[in-house]
Amino acid sequence: MKEDFLHYLWRFKKFDTLNLVTAQNESITIIKTGDYLELSGPDFFNAHIKIGSQKWAGNVEIHVKSSDWYLHNHEKDVAYENVILHVVWENDTAIFRENNTEIPVLVLKDYVEKEVLDNYNALVSPKTWISCEKQIHEIDAFVFKNWQERLFFERLERKSKFVYELLEETNQDWEAVLFCLLAKNFGLNTNGLAFLQMSKSIPFSIIRKESFEVENLESLLLGTLNLLDGEKEDVYFKDLKFRYFYLLHKYQLEKTFIDPVQFFKLRPDNFPTIRLSQLANLYHKHQNLFSKIIALKSAKSVYELLNVFASSYWQNHYQFDKESPKKAKTLSKSFVDLVIINTIIPIQFAYSNIMGDSASEDLIDFMNEVAPEKNAIIDKFFSFGIKSKNAFETQTLLELKNEYCNHKACLKCAIGMELLKNN
Repeated sequence: MKEDFLHYLWRFKKFDTLNLVTAQNESITIIKTGDYLELSGPDFFNAHIKIGSQKWAGNVEIHVKSSDWYLHNHEKDVAYENVILHVVWENDTAIFRENNTEIPVLVLKDYVEKEVLDNYNALVSPKTWISCEKQIHEIDAFVFKNWQERLFFERLERKSKFVYELLEETNQDWEAVLFCLLAKNFGLNTNGLAFLQMSKSIPFSIIRKESFEVENLESLLLGTLNLLDGEKEDVYFKDLKFRYFYLLHKYQLEKTFIDPVQFFKLRPDNFPTIRLSQLANLYHKHQNLFSKIIALKSAKSVYELLNVFASSYWQNHYQFDKESPKKAKTLSKSFVDLVIINTIIPIQFAYSNIMGDSASEDLIDFMNEVAPEKNAIIDKFFSFGIKSKNAFETQTLLELKNEYCNHKACLKCAIGMELLKNN
């Protein structure tokens, strides 16, 4: 038995409410179950309950066992002094207030039908990929859409925490924050951490100053990630290496340890050499990039802004000293879509929050223009009849799976709640 299931039972009165009595053998009439705020303190606030002949207004606390009251140290917390009813599944000990009066107890298991328990146990069965995989396609479209919007903003709230951390680290420099986010994004899953370490190790004031000469930027990025170590025959390599050590001396920069970048199993277009050159060219092409990014309102405008190429040397190279067939190394649409999802939307959301603006509808519209992501989770949902038309929908499914389904949090999920209510 889990406490969140007891919250669900009490909140929606999924038990026999007509013949309730306390463990102390007094009748109970529930006038109002209270407000379920999910904050610290009692579980339900401002409940109205008649116990015996006395009407009470106060809070309700819920536990699996009544002894959990002491396990959670509620007897030491004044917030629990106003509890008028203790709702439990098992009553294994009496609970007393500070004034030594006993708190009335309702033992819920005596009033819950077996069918309700069976439905709950079936929903949270650990045998399936997600608990509702056989029923999720039956959920009312209105309920599902509203839940997706909440999931989308919950996901943005989580992502924005990292933005706020970077903002603190950079002394409120939004341009520097954007550079860190873009660097991490350009590194993708394989090299994202190393690229982020690189972006943090170079003061953004230097990026600003050197952005007018792309070779200097490229040398800084490649050199910081140790891609200019050793000796090569290429003239371009030697030039970048010379520039890098000149810039180290000019700005009195010290080498710091950064995770080594990986080439193994990456598609050549995602090699760190190519992505770093593209990042350097982006900052060479656009000074004050943050002000441009924050003003974007459509996917099309992003594709235009991020229409950049790797430097000419990389047209026929993926690595130093290794020629390859000539190919312009531009940012693909699918890569830019990832930048929209993982950098542009989160930083716009965080910025609007800081500025006290509401960009909710704009961000949803923005994401509706971006193609749906392709991964194993989205494919699995598709097999259950949940088809995603855009990145807004795929992002919500990722949030649903990772933050709810994986934790069996069915009773905090609108889909799980809807299925239980309908059974």
